[in-house]
Amino acid sequence: MKGNLIFYEEDLRECGIDVREAAVYSGVCTQIFREEFELHQNKVYSFVHLSIQEHFAALYVHLTFIKEKRNVLVQILRFIEHLRCNHQRNAVSDFYKSAVDQALKSETGHLDLFLRFLLGLSLESNQKLLHALVKHTGSISQTGKSNTVQYIKEKISEDPPTEKAINLFHCLNELGDNSLVEEIQHYLKSGTQSDLSPSQWSALVFVLLTSAEELEEFDLSKYISTDKITDWILVKVKPVIAESRKAIIRCHTIQHSGWSALDSVLRSDTSNLRELHLTVNTLDLSWNNLGDSGVKRLSALLENPQCKVKHLMLCKCGVSGEGCAALTSALRSNPSHLRVLYLAENKLGDSGVKSLSAVLENPLCKLEILWLWKCNISDEGCAALTSALRSNPSHLRYLSLCRNNLGDSGVKSLSAVLENPLCKLEKLWLRICDISDEGCAALASALRSNPSHLRELYLGVNNLGDSGVKSLSAVLENPLCKLELLELHKCGVSGEGCAALTSALRSNPSHLRELNLYGNNLGDSEVECLSALKNDEHYKLQTVELHKPLFTE
Repeated sequence: MKGNLIFYEEDLRECGIDVREAAVYSGVCTQIFREEFELHQNKVYSFVHLSIQEHFAALYVHLTFIKEKRNVLVQILRFIEHLRCNHQRNAVSDFYKSAVDQALKSETGHLDLFLRFLLGLSLESNQKLLHALVKHTGSISQTGKSNTVQYIKEKISEDPPTEKAINLFHCLNELGDNSLVEEIQHYLKSGTQSDLSPSQWSALVFVLLTSAEELEEFDLSKYISTDKITDWILVKVKPVIAESRKAIIRCHTIQHSGWSALDSVLRSDTSNLRELHLTVNTLDLSWNNLGDSGVKRLSALLENPQCKVKHLMLCKCGVSGEGCAALTSALRSNPSHLRVLYLAENKLGDSGVKSLSAVLENPLCKLEILWLWKCNISDEGCAALTSALRSNPSHLRYLSLCRNNLGDSGVKSLSAVLENPLCKLEKLWLRICDISDEGCAALASALRSNPSHLRELYLGVNNLGDSGVKSLSAVLENPLCKLELLELHKCGVSGEGCAALTSALRSNPSHLRELNLYGNNLGDSEVECLSALKNDEHYKLQTVELHKPLFTE
């Protein structure tokens, strides 16, 4: 009926059904009424269950092929009267292969049940039921059945979507072939773990979903070691997760497609899942348009104490202050697991950073790396951030605030944290932050008070000038200063500032390994002095970069 689910009287007459004898069909179809635009009622019919319609569709296709030698699935007349003996077997196999192909092409799955019925009708054991309809029922030969079974297995091995693969296993069941299922059942009974093929994973999902026992708990690590769990596997087992009341997933990395599978289960109204215990080293959703709504759904999971994520990567995900507030609320509820948080290139603004600061000031927060590159933060947001770090200074190791308009005021606030001996910050990125020599002087003063922790300092594309570099040089000459990398790309440094740097390195030659001065106005004499230090074995300086930046603008 061309995909129709309801039929008019003329549709029934076209199929040879006398509507006056409707009582005869009352067990198969039922009469319903629908009000139409003309404000009158027409009789409309539908099957009492859609599976009956699917069965009749399969019966029609089967009988048309057997009686008329025509494959209606491809809408081409195939008169195969001349195909006999060996050729006839191939034609039958092609017929069922075309049915499998058509079902796999369907995006809605509307042919799935039809395909199962069609293959079931092909078996000799079911032909006795059809004798009253057709004399030559034409059951599939053993060769034709084997060819069809092999074709279905090939399609399973091509890794179709999980729902399609499950239906193909139902088709194999209709044809009486349970070899893949028996293979995976033997694997489960063995208690060992080995790498499964796509076909075996599909078989595993099918076995778990068709088990007589309810899925109270699904622990993925029972079937594969945690270091081998990938996004592909999470997508594959999504129906099992949705069917379980409790799912336990421990793995190294989840990216976008894996998270999308979990997210769809969590959002589904039909899912049985009540508890998701997620332990993951890295949840990397960067460069995807999650937006605030996606981050809010993620936050609902993160606030669960059973969710243990160490690295959370959300770079350029369309998150605003609103989404950041939801995220930080979740982290306040469950603060002790996260170690790395990347939020670069999101428009968090000062409001978002203020929310985040409420997490950072919590002594239970163990965050070690915070990446806030290009997040629309001003000196106001920086002040809130540094206030939080003053309350809980001992955990953060790496902080990136590049491409934010902090200005000298923001850096002065930050310096109040850096001068605290409890501050263990090792790497600090402040590139393109509108800092002048005044801000640099405050930064240098803080580092003189607490010189022994910072290892890398990135200050490129700020107008520090010679005055700012002289302030930094006073830090570098301190023997307690352990700085190993200093990046001053395009900072307005001339020969005077370079001379101060060189003098500082002569006083404390043991630590600095890399110095980047690309894009500054240095003369030949300054370059020669720095090169001499690099080539002197008494100095640790290994790289003096004067011709290219560490970063591409």
